[in-house]
Amino acid sequence: MGSEQKLIAKNLFYLPHPYFLLPITIRINKQTEIIITTKVSELSLRDKYLALIDEIVQATLKGKISSQGQVYQMLLKGVMVGTGEVFELVLSENLDSTTLQVDAQTDEFKKAKATRSLRALKTIQTQWKQVEEQNKATESILSAAREITTAPENERLAIFMGVTDPNRKHPLNQKQLQQLAKSLQKNAETFKLDYLSEFSQGITRGINSWGKLQQHLISWMYEQNRASIGFGGVPGENGPWATWGKQVDGEFSKGLFNTLAKQESPVEFAQNNRSVSLSDWVELTLSLQFLQRGLVNWFDQQAYNVKAGSNLSISTFLTFSIIWSQLGNGFGADTSYGSAAWQIVLQILRNFSQRPYFPLYGGIFASFSGDYLKDALSYLDEPLQRVEGTQEKARILTILGYSQRALGQYENSVKFHQQALEIARNAEDKACEIANLNHLSRTYVEQKNYIEAINNSQRALILSRQAGDKTSEANALANLGYSEVMQAQESEEEADYEMAISYLQQGLNLSEKLGDLQSKALCLSSLGVAYIVTQEAAKAIKNLEEGFKTAQTSGDLYLQGLNLTNLAEANYSLANFERAIYTASLGMYILNQIASREWHKPARLLSILQNQLGENGFKESLGKNRPKMISFIGVDGFDHIPELIEEYRNNS
Repeated sequence: MGSEQKLIAKNLFYLPHPYFLLPITIRINKQTEIIITTKVSELSLRDKYLALIDEIVQATLKGKISSQGQVYQMLLKGVMVGTGEVFELVLSENLDSTTLQVDAQTDEFKKAKATRSLRALKTIQTQWKQVEEQNKATESILSAAREITTAPENERLAIFMGVTDPNRKHPLNQKQLQQLAKSLQKNAETFKLDYLSEFSQGITRGINSWGKLQQHLISWMYEQNRASIGFGGVPGENGPWATWGKQVDGEFSKGLFNTLAKQESPVEFAQNNRSVSLSDWVELTLSLQFLQRGLVNWFDQQAYNVKAGSNLSISTFLTFSIIWSQLGNGFGADTSYGSAAWQIVLQILRNFSQRPYFPLYGGIFASFSGDYLKDALSYLDEPLQRVEGTQEKARILTILGYSQRALGQYENSVKFHQQALEIARNAEDKACEIANLNHLSRTYVEQKNYIEAINNSQRALILSRQAGDKTSEANALANLGYSEVMQAQESEEEADYEMAISYLQQGLNLSEKLGDLQSKALCLSSLGVAYIVTQEAAKAIKNLEEGFKTAQTSGDLYLQGLNLTNLAEANYSLANFERAIYTASLGMYILNQIASREWHKPARLLSILQNQLGENGFKESLGKNRPKMISFIGVDGFDHIPELIEEYRNNS
């Protein structure tokens, strides 16, 4: 073994083990492997730790220990990393023997001394738990530094991404990352490895950038009266990205943030920056990771804030996963940066899928607006092709499924839900399994496959009641009733809607009891449609208006758009044309904004009304509602309405 290799072995791989001869194989490069055998005597460790414990106990009895912190420091210094089991065994033996002494001792003086010794041992036990946590952290840091230092070039970045994975049992915090940076820099100087310096510099700069970003984490929301972290707004003006871009240190990070602020493509940005340095990449990685987690933590604490609750947590998870997806596409999966980006996407999605508010029944449309949604969903689909069937995959596929339905891509919707259903069953994720049966039912209705729609909703109802899943039961009742209403409408025979409406009413009552706004909005929407079919316009309007308000509160833009569309139809049947124009216009705009093909339905009605009332009459009626509509969708939204109608006319 050469001197340089001996130095690496000496400085980097101190791994004592109390019980075994431990061979360690270390690959430095393709040509060089080092095999080290280390042995630490169990007996010598026992003697050492017996002496350490006795030293602390005696110092306590003599009044030389003034605080628990002293005990902590003595343990931290005296117990070697990786030998905790031996220390715990010795301490446990001492506790047991001293307890017996206390119980058996009859001499008051000796009993008092034994009691004081027992108290000292219990203090050691308490402080050891803290030391153990510190040792685990130290071990994690040393292990991370060791793995990064010795990994082949094409694996280093992946290992670093694993170190920062929030799904780890003990992910490294800021302080520990700083320690990792110092350890890597020391190894860089010792072994003359430049890439370790780049890792170290990137970590330090990323942490510094986050320190500045943290001060502006949510200030932009109050300054601009906005609550969207997506890609909407005036390029370079609205939203957080321009604000955040001023805080990060590196030019690469600034470039990406400014790209997002201008609503330009991160894919192109990545393609133009493939030669970015490792340190710049690491800085960006940590800046975005800390930013995302900071936002989620803050939004999660705003549970009762309509503007900043779980809807914005959902938006954060999705927005950042898509950013990384785009970067992965731009750098290419065959590069280390591209692979690392996809790795981060999967980390985000895994973390997201375990949240209690994960939107099994909707919510994505509270997070995005504009044509960007369509591209966003395709980006989310990509990383899922890289993993086997897991609970996380099933849940993300569920999002993709119901989102595709809203976009009018029914075949894709069925495909995603069927995949999710199979994976959820294998993963024994009952809630996800039932959710996908419910979604399949809804999608089959859109395909006019009412038999399958009813079958899936019935299965969902049975399983939800067996599992005691009230949210799923409310959705199953809504879907069963809705499916039967639509089937009856298509039937040439005289239909009986009583049972279907009964299911819908049961679902509504249950969702109200649960306080489940998402399910309530769905039930009210379905009831409204049922009453349109039965030509009970007044009842339809009552349910649809309440459904719209509920969807507003829950933040589901898709249901808002559908309720407005159906309200327009109900008002039209009553010849309330002005109200029909108002609700159809709003519904058309909202559905168009989330890229849902459903916007064609209200556009068709508006086109009919335009023909019936004439151009001037239609404009006059639209103008009467201008103030109310502007307060809802803004001046730009109002001005866009005639353009959408014209677009529909040209393409129909």
